[in-house]
Amino acid sequence: MQCDHLVKGDKAVSIDFSKFKVPGPKSLELFEEESNFMAPGLQSIGLFSRIVVKEAKGVWVEDVDGNRYIDFTAGIGVGSLGHAHPHYVKVLCDQIARANYGSFSSENRVEFLRLLTSETPTGLDAVQMYSGGAEAVEAALRLAKSVTHKYEFCAFWGGFHGKTGGVLGLLGDTSFKVGLGPMMPGLYLPGPYAYCYRCSLGLSYPECGFGCLELFREGIRRQTTQNIAAILVEPIQGTAGNVVPPPGYIKAVQELAKEFDALLIADEMITGFGRTGRMWGVERDGIVPDVMTLGKGIGSGFPLSAIVSSMEMAKAKPFGNPSGSSSSYGGNPMAAAAGRAVLEVIKNENLVENARKVGAAMMKRFLELKEESPFVGDVRGQGLMIGVELVKDKKTKEPLNKELTRRLFHECLDRGLISMCYSHNVRINPPLVISEEDALEGCEIFCSALKALE
Repeated sequence: MQCDHLVKGDKAVSIDFSKFKVPGPKSLELFEEESNFMAPGLQSIGLFSRIVVKEAKGVWVEDVDGNRYIDFTAGIGVGSLGHAHPHYVKVLCDQIARANYGSFSSENRVEFLRLLTSETPTGLDAVQMYSGGAEAVEAALRLAKSVTHKYEFCAFWGGFHGKTGGVLGLLGDTSFKVGLGPMMPGLYLPGPYAYCYRCSLGLSYPECGFGCLELFREGIRRQTTQNIAAILVEPIQGTAGNVVPPPGYIKAVQELAKEFDALLIADEMITGFGRTGRMWGVERDGIVPDVMTLGKGIGSGFPLSAIVSSMEMAKAKPFGNPSGSSSSYGGNPMAAAAGRAVLEVIKNENLVENARKVGAAMMKRFLELKEESPFVGDVRGQGLMIGVELVKDKKTKEPLNKELTRRLFHECLDRGLISMCYSHNVRINPPLVISEEDALEGCEIFCSALKALE
């Protein structure tokens, strides 16, 4: 396939990618063969790159054509330990040789739960395990209904919490919902997140006094019956572009939840397990939510998610009934082994500190790039969760068009960098094990690719 088609407004734009060396012939042949059987709708990064992975170790990925890449995506935040970490491999191999399914307890599960609850915020000591992010979020909503005996939920514009029917109405990204209505009742998006670079109200922080949250409060009053069971929030919005709210914002959201006698559910799918340079994203504001939803990096590639709350809340009926909160895959021996291995490596190799240190070095380079490049409008981030927003004009903040961002994606790929730069909101989430040397090499590849556009 030599040309791809993008939609720009109402007009299709054809781009000839024949000048790019990636994908190579073996990758392209296998990708096209798979396309005869694989249903449409895969993640953009796989569809656009069309590479076929041969093997990977740490942050380095090699395809079947022999091309090697630095990974700045970690499987969209999934691979906290990168690929084939020796301890991770050993723990999972040991477990699969003994038992690999079932709801019975296991030594690995006991140790995983012990390690996890030793790291969770004070009072969050009850864990239930699942296999996917949306599944865990839906479980958190069921828990909130059981605890509060209320039935309405609120989330923020730009938020992402999964694509299953029970949470689809809480997605603040409309592109995932078009054509799938009507949404489940009782789910509301009363107002915007604190996206200060593109403030929906045209205000400036800190003079605004969190005007966006005032709009959210008013939205609750006008849109709901004020039977709010929980407010759901990401400490940093990932899918929206790694949008970092101002300090104190998540604390203010917690106070708003208390005002409506609702629980606060912190969606830590991406921000959890050290990604932000802290173990949990909520630590930045020093708060303890009522419930946390965990996933992605928790299993470093093995399907594992969880919710964490207090034991008192977890006992609420019907959530706390036998089989009331369980999952056929949740807490299986392999998942528990993966979770245990991840936490042991994070602690033993000081990966939270590594995320903070390496993330600071990357932020420094990207802030320099902001001054150098006419395309870089905003740079934001915490730890190894960095956002680079690309614009056509820094004054108008008009987003860089998709034709150019797709070209940037392929320029990076040709130079040996796997990135999420096919949108104007570039999300940079490398594995937590990345060294400063590899991270800065990846940064220079990105800078070089961006200069090629200029």
